Amino acid sequence: MTSRLSRLRFIDARRTAGPVRRKVRSRGVPPALAQHEIFYSEDVRSAAQMLGKVLSPGSLTLSSPGERGFAASLFGVRLRDISMLYLDLTVAATLDIPVLGPYFTICMPTNGRVMCHGKEITIEANTVQALVTSPGPSVRMEFGHDSPVLVIRIEEPPLAAHLTRLIGRTLPHPIAFEPAFDLAEEAAMRWNTAVQLLHAEVYYAGSLVQRGQGIGAIEELLMSSLLHLQPSNYHHEFTTPVVRAERRVITEATDFIEAHLSERITLEMIARSVHLSVRSVQQAFHDELGLSPVAYIRERRLTRSREELTDALPTDGVTVTSVAQRWGMHHLGNFSVEYRKRWGETPSETLRR
Repeated sequence: MTSRLSRLRFIDARRTAGPVRRKVRSRGVPPALAQHEIFYSEDVRSAAQMLGKVLSPGSLTLSSPGERGFAASLFGVRLRDISMLYLDLTVAATLDIPVLGPYFTICMPTNGRVMCHGKEITIEANTVQALVTSPGPSVRMEFGHDSPVLVIRIEEPPLAAHLTRLIGRTLPHPIAFEPAFDLAEEAAMRWNTAVQLLHAEVYYAGSLVQRGQGIGAIEELLMSSLLHLQPSNYHHEFTTPVVRAERRVITEATDFIEAHLSERITLEMIARSVHLSVRSVQQAFHDELGLSPVAYIRERRLTRSREELTDALPTDGVTVTSVAQRWGMHHLGNFSVEYRKRWGETPSETLRR
């Protein structure tokens, strides 16, 4: 039976499903990922190419050229916008990535250490300190011998959209986290708990995630935990939000929209929910979010549609028409055009994937 957790969408994992020679090892793989191997290779160049498809293009070199025992393995699952990955290179090696793609990673070695070099920073990631990468800057990761890493990957656009909704305004600058994440602090237990919850939901058959439910809630928990715990250029604003009339209006209005997203929503209904005029609501959206209430509603409906189409399996009986209508978009042609413009593919392509 096809699994909701088998569609990583980074590479075609079927190409790695053919018979291979006996593997060096696969110890230490988290139980939830043990049945989700993306690739295994004992060839450095091949491993670099596969890592480039899952992360970002780069180079992989052995610290001791010609060293025997190299075997790269990568296991992982992706929900919607968050992935849990486990990378093991077995021997000391260096991964150079010139430009990180549009995603954040939290890299947590489960053994050994990884020395990380970026623009003006060098930190050691180990079992008590994680590395957090942000999109754009280059990174060099020097893996020690026997230093496997658990990686939580979060796509940039959904995290930015999540933060925008929480603080009630557009982000003038991309999110950038500080790279060192102290996992030994008491507060970090909340991050560890969120990761353990993700692991449990992926591992146990019949869980909400396995049934295609609760995915959004778990992803939001992980994103909110990271934003709350890890210093960033928006950390102060996120943890101590400014109470302004405009922000209050946006928060209350967007809460109303979320609660009625599958229903008919008019500007008058939004205005009544926040006890303001239609013009005042429009002005607040323009000033804080840089778009109109109608555009915001369309964006949220397109997002919800994508989530439902992404999670669907053939056995669910989900159709593009039913999804569009469920989220208040009754003109299928317009829906398809807007969907493709927003996500770069048609609703049918998302559903078939």
